[in-house]
Amino acid sequence: MTSFDVKTLDKYSTEPGVYLMKNTRGGVIYVGKANNLRQRLKQYFHPGRDERPMIPFLIAELSQIDIIVVTTEKEALLLENTLIKKHQPKFNALLKDDKTFISLMINHKHPWPMIQLVRSKGKQKKDGLYFGPYTSAYAARQTLELMARLFPLRQCSDEELKRRTRPCLLYGIKRCIAPCVGFCSSEEYHAYVDRAMDFLKGHDNKILKELKSEMEKASSALEFEKAASLLQTIQQIEHITQGGGVVARAAGKDCDALALHRQGGEVMLAQLFFREGNLIGSEHYTFSEVAETSEEIYASFLLQYYKERQARPHEILLPLKLPNHDLLEEILGTSLLTPQKGDKKQIVELAEKNAKELFQQEKDENDLTEKMLLDLQETLGLLKFPKRIECLDTSNISGSDLVASMVAFTDGKYDKKRGRIFKIQGILKGDDYAALRQVVFRRLKRAKEENDLPDLIIVDGGKGQLTQALDVLKELDIATIDVMSVAKQEGKHEKGLTREKVFRPGQSEPFILSLHSPLLFLLQRIRDEAHRRAIGFHRKKRSQRTLTSLIDEIPGIGPVKRKQLLSHFGSLQRILQASEEALKEVPGITSKDIAQIKKFAQTI
Repeated sequence: MTSFDVKTLDKYSTEPGVYLMKNTRGGVIYVGKANNLRQRLKQYFHPGRDERPMIPFLIAELSQIDIIVVTTEKEALLLENTLIKKHQPKFNALLKDDKTFISLMINHKHPWPMIQLVRSKGKQKKDGLYFGPYTSAYAARQTLELMARLFPLRQCSDEELKRRTRPCLLYGIKRCIAPCVGFCSSEEYHAYVDRAMDFLKGHDNKILKELKSEMEKASSALEFEKAASLLQTIQQIEHITQGGGVVARAAGKDCDALALHRQGGEVMLAQLFFREGNLIGSEHYTFSEVAETSEEIYASFLLQYYKERQARPHEILLPLKLPNHDLLEEILGTSLLTPQKGDKKQIVELAEKNAKELFQQEKDENDLTEKMLLDLQETLGLLKFPKRIECLDTSNISGSDLVASMVAFTDGKYDKKRGRIFKIQGILKGDDYAALRQVVFRRLKRAKEENDLPDLIIVDGGKGQLTQALDVLKELDIATIDVMSVAKQEGKHEKGLTREKVFRPGQSEPFILSLHSPLLFLLQRIRDEAHRRAIGFHRKKRSQRTLTSLIDEIPGIGPVKRKQLLSHFGSLQRILQASEEALKEVPGITSKDIAQIKKFAQTI
């Protein structure tokens, strides 16, 4: 029930202007504009005239309406935008400054630039060239992986670049041209950097022309290996850029496409960026408790997003024509189009599809996982996005049956198929460092041979365990894996929860995660799963050793017969409980053997 006196509406002006709806505390909860203020405001209080889902909630909080009369509709548009930014009303669609942007960045001022996936809030830093933004971390990572295949730039940290004395694994698989050890000149390296930037800007034809020219020169100079490598790059780019359908056929002008998907007061707005005919990135915005119509949301977004920007696209494609279309074009200096057919119509439909999919994705667990893994990368300063994490743990209860386990988590979820167990051999009892070193070496050596390296290795323990893992990476010449160790913080148990100390290379002090941090829970889950598997394997091995020693005590049952019995019955208990007829079915078991088994069964 509103506290606003509806009868006072007859006193309001019929001129164009802006109205500010306020609650009992005087706070602005909604800002709107109208050509006829009195007529527009009366519509809020007539059932059936305004069916927007959030209107009853808006009216319930309404206590006061202030108006500002202007002379033109253009002034009303601009004033409304200014007041929305100033008051940030609850029921308006408001662009917030704290939105996180996911982009690709090239630190082009560095002597040896690299491509990185970065997140930023608000204005991006001036430490490199940014490309995007991207709808999700997944889309950005897919692009980053494509760039690594096309342009062999370094992927290691600045520290690793300085200390390397020989090329790493990436050089061998042609994913890096090894600037760390001088295997390429600065000119050659920066040629790849320039092409990478051109590719991200959508200048595909320019890159292909340069590559073909360079390939012909290499072929003429009888540098056939170089020519073949250039041809492979050309074919990959052509395959990517010529199979894009409507995206690759977009009009030559730079344009953006906008589309909404809404359910009640919840709104998702998708924004696609096209430059030189190529889709180079996208962004999305979510709004809650929105009382505006779709037309009002589009108009408000256009003013909030584009008005203060110096660089604007030539065209903005929309799924519907806005009532104040001409005024918005005049204010923005950009054409607003509502295509009815052709490629531009398909682009708008693509934006609408993205808005719908993103609306569902925002509520999806996978999107939350993406954000959590990005937080893990940023919080702990990881070089790579931790898509696949592997954790190694050893177990040697009472110093016997030394074993280890490796568990894998892919996209934040337990990946059972990738798990491994290890029997540790040739290590003295109690030498935990040597045991860990052996299992890390065996795991990573095989992963390197199979070109299946994880993004992050976690070892259970402190600085000493971390040092062992780092030594293995150095020995195997692997520079592209992040590594950390996780250890329980002694004496820190709060309401059943335990803190953890996270050790990272190059950091003298451990990182202590917040007690209720989701990152802490993730790391604990990964470490505990590895520990559980190691303990389970240890117990199984110990029980098998006990079982084997008992069977060894049966007179006349040697290794071959023992194997046949276990294969047939599956356990010692079943062997001892089997009837004579059942024992006779086992190949190689004689009547004398059966008598010995029965006699042994009576003694235990």
